[in-house]
Amino acid sequence: MELLEEGARRWGLDLTSDMLAAFQTYYEELIAWNERVNLTAITDYQEVQIKHFLDSLSCLLVLAGLPIDRWRHLDIGAGAGFPGLPLKIARPQMELTLLEAKKKRVRFLEHLVERLELPGVEIIRGRAEELGRQSGHREEYDLVLARAVATLPVLLEYALPLCRMGGIFLAQKGPDIGEELETSQASLRVLGGRLREVKGLELPHSTGRRNLVVVEKVAPSPEKYPRRPGVPAKRPLT
Repeated sequence: MELLEEGARRWGLDLTSDMLAAFQTYYEELIAWNERVNLTAITDYQEVQIKHFLDSLSCLLVLAGLPIDRWRHLDIGAGAGFPGLPLKIARPQMELTLLEAKKKRVRFLEHLVERLELPGVEIIRGRAEELGRQSGHREEYDLVLARAVATLPVLLEYALPLCRMGGIFLAQKGPDIGEELETSQASLRVLGGRLREVKGLELPHSTGRRNLVVVEKVAPSPEKYPRRPGVPAKRPLT
């Protein structure tokens, strides 16, 4: 995990030997399960360190100074656990919920959490459109995360109904974010969000550029949102 450790250090993030050992186990389990479950197209040891693990930890660059160890976090469309589980490894005190719709991926997440002995992690099989209407989840999360799930207008309808007032939605996006930001103005206005920051960054040892889009929840989301499963993706609030 040399590349991960080096890249994290460049960003001022210190990973202990136990954390690096956990990331090594994560990689081994990811590759073993990927032979029978479609988890990721990225399997090279070095690429996983940078494009999955370090990319997930980049979220911490816009969360510095915030009391995330006391926050309730939700990772929408967790897939193979990115970015939620790498963040949990690096910040063991955080309370994390992983939301994933596909049964086989849920089984992988359950196995991995048990294998890594990570406390304070809840795994839910379901969709954001459903969870956003449930008591105990609607407007209950301090930080909602999403990585490579959908376009920004769609993500806002998934995430903002789940954010508490004053909470944050953090979307990890690629290099070309201008059009998505422009088409998200209606979603922000309707769902009670306000764009707080867009932070661009370059991943070490990679030509890939990323943008971290930070949205603050400033007003309650109307009760009719999120709409039923599938509708936000088909008819985004643009």
